[in-house]
Amino acid sequence: MFESALKTPSTPRVSRLAAPAAAWDDFVAATEESTFCHLSGWGRIMQEVFGHEFFYLVAHDEAGAWQGVLPLVRVRSRLTGQHLISVPYLNDGGPLGREAARAALARHAIELAEDYGVKLLELRSRKPIPLPLPAVSRKITVHLALPTSAEELWREGFRAKLRSQIRRPLKAEIKTRFGADQIDAFYLVFARSMRDLGTPVLPRRFFEMIAETFPQHVIFEVVYHQGKPVGGACGFLWRDEFEITWAATLREYNSLSPNMLLYWTLMAQVIERGARRFNFGRCTPGSNSHRFKLQWGGDEVPLPWLQWPCADDGHAAPDGPWMQLASQSWRRLPLPVANRVGPLLARHLPWY
Repeated sequence: MFESALKTPSTPRVSRLAAPAAAWDDFVAATEESTFCHLSGWGRIMQEVFGHEFFYLVAHDEAGAWQGVLPLVRVRSRLTGQHLISVPYLNDGGPLGREAARAALARHAIELAEDYGVKLLELRSRKPIPLPLPAVSRKITVHLALPTSAEELWREGFRAKLRSQIRRPLKAEIKTRFGADQIDAFYLVFARSMRDLGTPVLPRRFFEMIAETFPQHVIFEVVYHQGKPVGGACGFLWRDEFEITWAATLREYNSLSPNMLLYWTLMAQVIERGARRFNFGRCTPGSNSHRFKLQWGGDEVPLPWLQWPCADDGHAAPDGPWMQLASQSWRRLPLPVANRVGPLLARHLPWY
């Protein structure tokens, strides 16, 4: 049944590009449901920062006309085994293009998964893809429609309680700064927050390469209290949507609500740059992060990531017993140790 559902007489052919081509990003830019996760620049980042193998898969007709693309990353790890993810560390990047092309790309990805004997193939997408593959919704996001001005959002989009929470850090004279020159301050906060959450931090070079590769799309923001960075965010503006992909604040400053100012000023910034939707990024359903995002008045949006599973004992899964124990231990590490070892381990966590 799976064969017949994916393979038809008009099934496009799938080829792998030896290197990224300008035509790739041209196709992505011209395709309505594309995201920044589909851009070719991620290939160089995945290869240089993590050492992952990157597949530029293209579906095309007999004449060579492109009909779809799929960026696919092969994660090889002695700790967790092999995985194929589109795209790790991000929330999208699944098959893009015409329906027949997406089916052909998914089939090719499954063939690669079989050839390599991977534990799991995961095709990440924000929207359901009509393919006969099981979808899991272990993550969810929240989308908030944005008006044409920050003043309108403040006046008509926020409840009085929410406005009061935003005023608290303003009264505490917490300041906001934007720009790629904020990477060091952002990473200082982000690394500590990840340690406190029990998660190995992504390498600093990852964010540096993001700034170098996507200067027109990425936005870094840091909030300061008395000159000290206490919160930071990194996200991407793509067409009329902004996604906040990574964000963190220091727990000891929770009473000043720096996270409220972080999000509010970020919304105001991206509205000025033409955003009409604020994507809060992924979170676990029912978590504190999920509840925080809902308070802004947006709508829940499931992330129906497609999976092609193989045998797995579950011990290396993000909610498996081995990882739960490792997370508890990680929180106890001295910060310098966590920051040194964390980036080395992050490359082994394909579900990141």
